[in-house]
Amino acid sequence: MLEIGTIFDGKYRILSKVGQGGMSTVYLAINEKANKPWAIKEVRKDGVQNFEVVKQSLLIETDLLKKLSHPNLPSIIDIIDQDENFLIVMDYIEGITLDKIVSENGPQEQEDVVSWAIQLCDVLQYLHTREPSIVYRDMKPSNVMLRYDGSVVLIDFGTAREYKERAVGDTTCLGTQGYAAPEQFGGQGQTDARTDIYCLGATMYHLLTGHNPSEPPYEMYPITYWNPSLSSGLEGIIQKCTQKNPEDRYQSAEELMYALQNYKDLDLPMIRRYKKTIGWFGFLMIMAIVSGGLSLGSMLSAKNQQKSEYTYLVDAAQKASSKEDKMAYYIEAIETDSTKIDAYEGLVEHFIEDGIFSDEEEKSLVRLNVSTNKYFQNLEQTNAIAYADLCFKIGNAYWFYYSHSESRQSTAVPWFTTAASYYENVASMEQEYKRCNIYIEIGNFYKKIVTAQIEGTDAGMYGSYWNNLIELKTLNDMSPDRELITLRLYEEIVTRSMEYAKYLREDGITKEEITAVYEGITADMDSMEENATEKVYEEIEGLRALMKQADMMIRSSYKEEK
Repeated sequence: MLEIGTIFDGKYRILSKVGQGGMSTVYLAINEKANKPWAIKEVRKDGVQNFEVVKQSLLIETDLLKKLSHPNLPSIIDIIDQDENFLIVMDYIEGITLDKIVSENGPQEQEDVVSWAIQLCDVLQYLHTREPSIVYRDMKPSNVMLRYDGSVVLIDFGTAREYKERAVGDTTCLGTQGYAAPEQFGGQGQTDARTDIYCLGATMYHLLTGHNPSEPPYEMYPITYWNPSLSSGLEGIIQKCTQKNPEDRYQSAEELMYALQNYKDLDLPMIRRYKKTIGWFGFLMIMAIVSGGLSLGSMLSAKNQQKSEYTYLVDAAQKASSKEDKMAYYIEAIETDSTKIDAYEGLVEHFIEDGIFSDEEEKSLVRLNVSTNKYFQNLEQTNAIAYADLCFKIGNAYWFYYSHSESRQSTAVPWFTTAASYYENVASMEQEYKRCNIYIEIGNFYKKIVTAQIEGTDAGMYGSYWNNLIELKTLNDMSPDRELITLRLYEEIVTRSMEYAKYLREDGITKEEITAVYEGITADMDSMEENATEKVYEEIEGLRALMKQADMMIRSSYKEEK
């Protein structure tokens, strides 16, 4: 064992022992030159049978982590192979594992569990979208560390593996019984992203109920069996996560994250109220037709002669006068045939036509996406490019219209990511693919910039960010989107050039470059204004006022007289 107070490798001083497992001991150390704490994981060679096998596992773990960069993952800094021991220097995570929290305090509040699970979905989505994809395979409370700021960190990558597309099965059966998915025990194909979804579902079950699925009765009952006050919507999510057949689970961490973000909308009382509302709209429609002098029989006859039920519903949605009727018709059309794109597109268009994508509208969309009837999945399996187009439109709805400005981009990025995955190899979708990737890069900038500013590692980020914004404008110039999206893209360019003016200058963006962009925006607004609707005119006026403020800020930041 390492002795407290000793220095090794000329820079790491051992301060204390913080944990011990079957094969290793973890110490808190400090790099005295950098005055920074680190965790040192020691595996002694004389205390482990088949050390070379263990070493290979450790090397796999460290090699994986060295490739990764995510706020919910530890970083590997150094690997030291000595005569007596094998040492791994990594981030020191100050906190407590979730299994200790449950053992000391019992079942956790469902809001806390949902918050932790959403963070874990984010890190799983990151792992699953690496090239090649990384499957974690051992999600459980003891492998999740809760920091004191409420964030979680996924630790111990000893069982993680890179997904191999041509493999028919895993070479080893690793994972923790009770939390592990059936396919982790061999004979059912290789593990993939859906394996991690199963493990996360089992983890949520343990945290919410206090019952460890790896202990008697070795079965996951519905969570309301243990506590009737728990959410029935959350219960359904966990049951879907832990289905034996991977096809019956959520198919991605992104999909699971959306369900968790809106789990209250899946509670039985909410669903009953929603279905009742749809039924009432249908009743009112029939009554309106009857009162207009047309019998129900003749209506059905005309409908059968002229259109299918789906086409009839889409047509009725387009002609409906109220927002509620439009939404009800579109949703009923999707329920009638979820493999056709028209009703989905009509619904999204309906949501954004007033310039705002509201909470209630977003909830309706989420309900369709997480429905047990797999509406979105049916479209994806039938027409992948139509599904990609829908994801692109939904991404735009979040980015430019969503009422929660603080989460617009972060919520939009997964939709653009999905769209890009289908556009990538389709030549006719090259422009859409480029746009998706730019949105993803800009979204990642917004996600990382505050942390980078705090850590002092933001140099160079602003120039790349600005170039992405301008590339997005260039693509929009080549193939213009609707006027509101164009104007809101311009607003983003102007707002951010004003906010980051000092940093843009430091990253080499000249005042002349910014001025040229402003001139192009002004010319476009002049052209739009000729036949502008009231809403477009209002946006133009607001943007003109913003540009005056921005111009003053640019001049000041570039040290010119006003």
